[in-house]
Amino acid sequence: MSAERLERLHAYLRDATGTEGYVGAVALIARHGRIVDWQAYGYRDLARREPLRRDDIFRIYSMTKTVTTVAVLMLMEEGKLSLDDPLSRYLPGFEHPRVLMSDGSERPAARPVTLHALLTHTAGYPAGLKGDEAAVKRMESIDPHAAADLRGFAERMSRVPLAADPGSRFGYDGASLELVARVVEVVSGESFERFLRERIFQPLDMRDTGFAVPEAKRARVVDITTMGANGKLRIADGPSAAHPGAPLNAYASGAGGLYSTAADYARFAQMLLGHGSLDGHTVLGRKTVELMLRNHLAMLDPPVNQFNAGEGFGLGGYVVLDPARRGQPGSPGQFGWSGAASTYYTIDPHEDLLAILLLQHLPREDAAKDLPRLSRGFYALVYQALQP
Repeated sequence: MSAERLERLHAYLRDATGTEGYVGAVALIARHGRIVDWQAYGYRDLARREPLRRDDIFRIYSMTKTVTTVAVLMLMEEGKLSLDDPLSRYLPGFEHPRVLMSDGSERPAARPVTLHALLTHTAGYPAGLKGDEAAVKRMESIDPHAAADLRGFAERMSRVPLAADPGSRFGYDGASLELVARVVEVVSGESFERFLRERIFQPLDMRDTGFAVPEAKRARVVDITTMGANGKLRIADGPSAAHPGAPLNAYASGAGGLYSTAADYARFAQMLLGHGSLDGHTVLGRKTVELMLRNHLAMLDPPVNQFNAGEGFGLGGYVVLDPARRGQPGSPGQFGWSGAASTYYTIDPHEDLLAILLLQHLPREDAAKDLPRLSRGFYALVYQALQP
C-alpha cells in the first residue's frame, strides 16, 4: 500500500475527529497478513481530555453477528447440527410458525424456520419493513429483549408471529441471531459466553473481547455519544453509556452484545481471510469459510439485501456482488458488516485485505442533523491506497 496515499486517510480521520466532529476513532488496515496502518485519532472521552489509544475498547454491537455465525458453523463442522435443520429441532415452541397478516389474522407459515434462514435474515421475523407494523407491535408487546437469559429470550420469541414466510425476503433483524445463540447453548451444553471465550477468543488471542469489560480495563472503554437536540454531542442513553464496560444486555447477546478492540477484531477477521486458521489455530475449515463468504440470497429476485442493490448476504455479513452498482471501490466477494455505534469492518479475499474503523456514536435517524457517516469515505480511501 502507498504510504503517501494513506496520508489522505489520516487527514480524513483527523478532520472527522476534530472539535465539531466525532470524539475519536481507531482505524486498522492489514494486507497479506501484516498490519500496514493502525492509528488512533481524537479522544476517548466526550470531555476530550483523554487521547484515544489504539488498544481502547469499543462496543461493536452487530459486528457480534459474524462471531455468532462462526460459532454455529463450528458446531456444523462437528456434525452436531445442519443449516437446513428446523429451529424446532433444538428449541421448543417453534414447531408450527405462523404469519401475522396486516388485518390481524394469522395463517400457517409456508415452511419451517431453519437455522439457515435465521443466519441469513430470511426467517420472516419482524424487521421494520413495510407491512411489518402489526408484527412489530406484537413483538414489542411480548418484549423478548427484556428476558434475563437466552433461554428466556427464546421462550418469548416462540410467541412472536412471523411477518412473512421464511425464505421469501431479506429482513435484517436481531432476534434471529439471539435464537441461534441459544441453539449454540443447547447443542454445545455450554453457555454462549463460555463457548465463544473458550472456542474462539482464547485460541485467537482476543484478550479484550467479551460481553462485559473487567473492572481493571474499564478505563479503556470509549464514551458512546449521540447528537442532542441542541446540535451538540452528549453521552448516549443506556447502562453501558452510564457505566462503560457494563453488559450491553441482560443476556449474552449473539446479535450485538460484544465489546472488542481493533486489534482483537483484526485477528478474528484475519482468521477468515486465512481460510479459517490463524497462527496454527484452526477455527473453521477452508470450505466452510468459502460457504460463509458466498451470497446466500439466490432464492430472492433480485438476490440482494435491503440496504444496497450491489450487495447480497452470506453467513454473518454482506457479500459484494457488483462494486459498480454498490457505488464504491471494492471487489466481488468482499465481505463485512457494521455495528450500530458506527463500527465497521470488511475483508477482501481478492486483495488479501482487511480494514476496520471503530467509532462510538449512535446516529440519529435524521442524518441531516447528525455527524456525517464515515464508512464510504473510509473504504474509498483504503482502496485508493492499494498498489499492485
